[in-house]
Amino acid sequence: MENIVAKSAVMLYTEQTPNPESLKFVTNRMLYRGTADFKEAELAIDWSPLGKALFEFPYVKGVYISSNFVTVTKEFNYEWADIMLKLKEFIKNFIEEGGEILKEGFAEEMAKLEAERGSDMVYSEDDAVLVQKIKDLIDTYVKPAVEMDGGNIEFKSFNKGIVTVTLQGSCSGCPSSTVTLKAGIEGMLKRMVPEVQEVVSEMG
Repeated sequence: MENIVAKSAVMLYTEQTPNPESLKFVTNRMLYRGTADFKEAELAIDWSPLGKALFEFPYVKGVYISSNFVTVTKEFNYEWADIMLKLKEFIKNFIEEGGEILKEGFAEEMAKLEAERGSDMVYSEDDAVLVQKIKDLIDTYVKPAVEMDGGNIEFKSFNKGIVTVTLQGSCSGCPSSTVTLKAGIEGMLKRMVPEVQEVVSEMG
């Protein structure tokens, strides 16, 4: 009877992202219902056993975990051909063995930091309405597309017609993300919210 409750195998495949230095490792398991972006090992050591383990590879420069995938950004002097299978095997085994992806309390801690960083922006009533509209448009139309590419986009601020967004995961430092940002997101927001004059990004 025991083998009936055996866990289903972890399936894992890779997907290219628009950033040649980032690769998306997609699994058939829900890993995390939020977004966890680790640009350096320090934060991962504190909060993500999976991230910490990945940073121990000399070629891992960034780790981004969301929903059912992990996006790994590599150091540019390594080739994916040499390291992809090692990473794939490692992530698959880590999940199969029930390794902890993120520690309890991570989302709350990040929300706290975010609140501290964004607390200097106070919006007038009119702007607050616009900000909500901009956030909704980004969440509805932009986020799903960006997530398919192994990244994430977060609204940061709106000031005098300029929308600032934060790019994470594969989008961070990606050459095509600037094009996407200008041609796609800026164009859409200007059409839907005439008050928007420009969209600028900062790396998360």
